[in-house]
Amino acid sequence: MPNKTITQEELNKILWAAADTSRIGLDGGVYKNYVLIMLFYKYLSDLFKKQEAKYQERFGGASRVQDKLKTGRFYLPPNTSFDYIYGVVEQDNIGEELNKVLAKIEDENKEKLEGILTSLDFNSENTLGKLEQRNRMIRYLIQDFQKIDLSEVDDDIIGNSYMYMIERFGADAGKKAGEFFTVRSVAQLLAKLAQPKSGDRICDPAMGSGGLLLLAGEEIEKQGSKNYALYGQESTGSTYQLARMNVFLHEKDSARLEWGDTLNNPLLVENDKLMKFDLVIANPPFSLKKWGAENATSDKYNRFWRGIPPKDKGDFAFISHMMEVAKPKQGRVAVIVPHGVLFRGGAEGKIRQAMLEENVIDAVIGLPAGLFQTTGIPVAILILDRSREKGGANEKKKDILFIEASKEFVPGKAQNSLSNENIEKIFKTYKDKKTIDKFSRVVGFNEIKENDFNLNITRYVDTFEEEEEVDISANLKELDKIDPEIAKLESEMKKHLKELNIK
Repeated sequence: MPNKTITQEELNKILWAAADTSRIGLDGGVYKNYVLIMLFYKYLSDLFKKQEAKYQERFGGASRVQDKLKTGRFYLPPNTSFDYIYGVVEQDNIGEELNKVLAKIEDENKEKLEGILTSLDFNSENTLGKLEQRNRMIRYLIQDFQKIDLSEVDDDIIGNSYMYMIERFGADAGKKAGEFFTVRSVAQLLAKLAQPKSGDRICDPAMGSGGLLLLAGEEIEKQGSKNYALYGQESTGSTYQLARMNVFLHEKDSARLEWGDTLNNPLLVENDKLMKFDLVIANPPFSLKKWGAENATSDKYNRFWRGIPPKDKGDFAFISHMMEVAKPKQGRVAVIVPHGVLFRGGAEGKIRQAMLEENVIDAVIGLPAGLFQTTGIPVAILILDRSREKGGANEKKKDILFIEASKEFVPGKAQNSLSNENIEKIFKTYKDKKTIDKFSRVVGFNEIKENDFNLNITRYVDTFEEEEEVDISANLKELDKIDPEIAKLESEMKKHLKELNIK
């Protein structure tokens, strides 16, 4: 049984083993949702059980204990614990019973948990198969998770293990993974480059399972502050529920998360206007087709005033939205984009030129290829800073930092990754605004204008490596020296063969 001394790595292995052994012929993208809800349910149950035992010891009377429990972060009514479900695990209607239990827990905790635990049907023949197959999967999950006591593990370790499980399932789900999480090393880099600070209101308009938001908050907590607020929106229902569980496990209950299409129906609004944020970060879907260009001209929030992005490439639609929700004259934007955003012409070229003329683009950072399951192409990070616009504190700053970090990675079998050293090198170069030969360069506006507002990194950072000059005459002299040696060896070899009587 885990106890307070359990390490992050040990718990990760225990949880993954439990999830992996229970899997029966389900696609990883579907199976992960059932496993993560089971993990969440077990966490709630173990924590509640521990609290109940503590109050029992302190207060004694059953009614007083129940009254006290109802004032906590959440409440589990009678006959809804994981122990209860474990006790009826052999029933043929175990899936139906599990659905009922989860619904009861939601009813008691509507404000925080409504829609999370009932977002999946544990009795679905269409998803989980015939009765025998789905019962087998559910029983394996219940039996494996029953062996783990999550009440004896620190909350941050639980939250991190949850993120670990999401990432493992991401790798397992391959190309389908991009919808629910950003590779942790890339997310860590983006969170650092965003430079969140105490008091920030932080938004991710394409939040996936919420990992990027949590990492941005973690950067602030490293500074010794817990003074920040998290906001996000996600269009996929199951992924939105993952994000809600994720922030709950990290004890960020006050985060405001919305379910809906950010580009066509932004829901982070107040007084019928878009909410404004100190920091906007995202890894939106690359070159999203059918993103809603037909609705953009009549957008009630006028987010696309610089131009309407192409109907089959939504990259600048997300960037335009992020710019409009960043606070005027002070908000910052950090976003992962495909390289095409840096140089494509047409409508995208006009939007890019407008942003350059507004002086809001602060840095362009090229990353290695092979960092994502969803694509093998190299990607870039754009840092936009509204404090550089007219009237902002940094309006006199006119140059842009280009970083060519395509060689900063640790090679992997199926996927490359960024090491802590890679992340630190990129971040320090950005923070110090350094020009480093063949790696980074600070470029003035006029040079970019002369290049027709093209931001292709290799136009500004020379990465050409000169080949070592070959001294032909020296090589010929070396060959002249070697020839007599070869002749001598051949003569000796013939002599030895003759002695051995070999022709």
